[in-house]
Amino acid sequence: MTKPCIICVAITGSLPRKAHNPAVPVTVEEQIESTHAAFEAGASICHAHVRNEDETPSSDPETFARLKEGLEKHCPGMVIQFSTGGRSGAGKERGGMLPLRPDMASLSVGSNNFPSRVYENPPDLVDWLAAEMLVHDVKPEIEAFDLSHIHQAARMQADGRLKGPLYIQFVMGVKNAMPADRDVFDYYVKTVNRLLPGAEWCAAGIGQHQLTLNEWCVAEGGHARTGLEDNIRLSKDRLASSNAELVARVAAICHRHGRPVATPAQARKILGLT
Repeated sequence: MTKPCIICVAITGSLPRKAHNPAVPVTVEEQIESTHAAFEAGASICHAHVRNEDETPSSDPETFARLKEGLEKHCPGMVIQFSTGGRSGAGKERGGMLPLRPDMASLSVGSNNFPSRVYENPPDLVDWLAAEMLVHDVKPEIEAFDLSHIHQAARMQADGRLKGPLYIQFVMGVKNAMPADRDVFDYYVKTVNRLLPGAEWCAAGIGQHQLTLNEWCVAEGGHARTGLEDNIRLSKDRLASSNAELVARVAAICHRHGRPVATPAQARKILGLT
C-alpha cells in the first residue's frame, strides 16, 4: 500500500486540559510553536480551536486570524482546519471565522450525546454552516459521530449543499456516542465507499482509543488524526510531551505498514485543495 497517509494534528481542543497536561498549547503563540513541531514531525493538517486569555473556549475571529497568520508563516503549505464545534460558541458564532477562508473547517451534520450533554447540531445551523463554507471556498471535514451522519452528508452532497468529493472523519470512543468498535469501523468504511465513491476518510479515537484508531486507519488505507485535543497520554503511565510526539507515533505506524507520510503538497492534492 503506497498511498500517502495524511496526518491531522488536533492541537488543543476546547476543554480545560492544560491543568492535566502542561504540554497542551493554549495561547496563540503556544499553538503556533506546538503546531510547527508537529508539522516537522509529519503532520500536514492542523485542526484548531482557540481560547480566551483565561483558557476558556473562544469563537473570536480575530484570535483565529492571528493563529492562521502564524501557521501560514511558520508551517508553509500546511492545511489549516478550523473547528466549528459547539464548545466554542452558540449558533452562528460557531462559523464566525469562516470568512477568514481557512483551507478546511469541521462540520458536524447531526446531533449526538456527549459525556454530560447533548451536542446539538440542528438542521438549520448545519445548512447555514455548509452554505458559508461554499461561499468562502472552505472544504468541510464531516465529523461523523453516528452512522446517520454519513448518510446525511451523502444527501447534502447529492443536493448541492456540500461540494464533493467529501472528507469524512469517524469520531469513535466518545462516552455515550459511538464506541471504538472494529465491526462498526469496518462498516463505516464500507458505507463511505458505497455512498460516497471518491471520498477520503480518516478517524479520530478519543482518549485510550487514539492509538487503536491510528492503527486501523493506516492499515486500511485511510488517513489518521492524533493530537492533544483527543488524548493527552502517550501510554497508560506516561503523558505525551507534545503534539509532535503523538504525530511521530503515527508516522512510525505508517512506516511499519509501508505507507509514506503525506507532505502538505500531497495532502492538498488528495483533498483537492489549491
